[in-house]
Amino acid sequence: MTTPSNTASTAHPPSIRRPWRRLAQTLLGAILAVSSVPAAHASDWPDRPIRLIVPFPTGGATDVISRLIAESAAKAMNTNIIVDNRTGAGGTIGSAEVARSKPDGYTLLFTTSSTHAIAPHLYKSLPYDADKDFTPIAHLGDAASVLLVNPSVPAQTLPELIEYTRAHPDELNYASSGNGTIVHLGTEAFLNQANIVMSHVPYRGTGQAINDMLGGSIHVLLDAIPTGMPYVNSGQLRALAVTGPQRSPLAPDLPTFQESGLPGYESVTWFGLYAPAGLPDEIRDKAYEAFTHATQDPNVRSRLQALGVDLPRSTSQEEFVSLVREDSARWQGLIQLTGIQIQ
Repeated sequence: MTTPSNTASTAHPPSIRRPWRRLAQTLLGAILAVSSVPAAHASDWPDRPIRLIVPFPTGGATDVISRLIAESAAKAMNTNIIVDNRTGAGGTIGSAEVARSKPDGYTLLFTTSSTHAIAPHLYKSLPYDADKDFTPIAHLGDAASVLLVNPSVPAQTLPELIEYTRAHPDELNYASSGNGTIVHLGTEAFLNQANIVMSHVPYRGTGQAINDMLGGSIHVLLDAIPTGMPYVNSGQLRALAVTGPQRSPLAPDLPTFQESGLPGYESVTWFGLYAPAGLPDEIRDKAYEAFTHATQDPNVRSRLQALGVDLPRSTSQEEFVSLVREDSARWQGLIQLTGIQIQ
């Protein structure tokens, strides 16, 4: 009598093995198909219009600059870029919308220092994490501001403004483009360093602030140089100094804050491009190439310079991240020192 072998007695019949093999092959095929989708999507991007959210009002400096760059970038990518202004809360409402969007490259954010270097330290509850919820793409430019005063203020220079404010501590106010914006914090940095006090009047953008300044109810404003200087040239307002590290070619006769007796003072807005976190590297690199190329276009470059925008201080994505980190630490120090906070 022959005893059956152990191998024969424990092996599964072919009819049982084949379904498991087919199931494994099906699962493997599904995994490979899913893993190939992002790559295919990235290689086709963009194949439809891109929405570029600008978290500040239409007609303001950030809006104008974003549209100028977007127009050139759209041509380079052979697509349409639709600028969508989602304003409020110092730019944080529009930024939060991008943070919640799908990371497919069809929703991008054109923003400034206000939303990524200032807001994280200023708001008690911010609807996004500036570090974790975004993919940094490109640093697109920098812009200094000019300090404007109403002619009723008896000061011809920055030292004279400081002296007058100390003698009249409850008299002057200053406007900003909103709580938590760089105009707000840049002015507070000046007041803190000069050891003076003014009342803050926030607006949604500086357009209405300029109108009220012309009417005399606003005394002091940090404004974009191109939008502020026409009122200076017409004699309606007076300019005292610029906030950049050097004089502006748009106002070469105006001294810097540092030249005016405030060593180390600087308030420069950077403009940058972001996407939601998780953006595929291939799409990030394509967007970087198109938008940075736009800033190098001679026609765009000359128009940006006319708007007071300088070439970016950083060129690579890594340098942009470092710039934002350093800027964030600087504003964090000021916010902690002054105790400013927004609910």
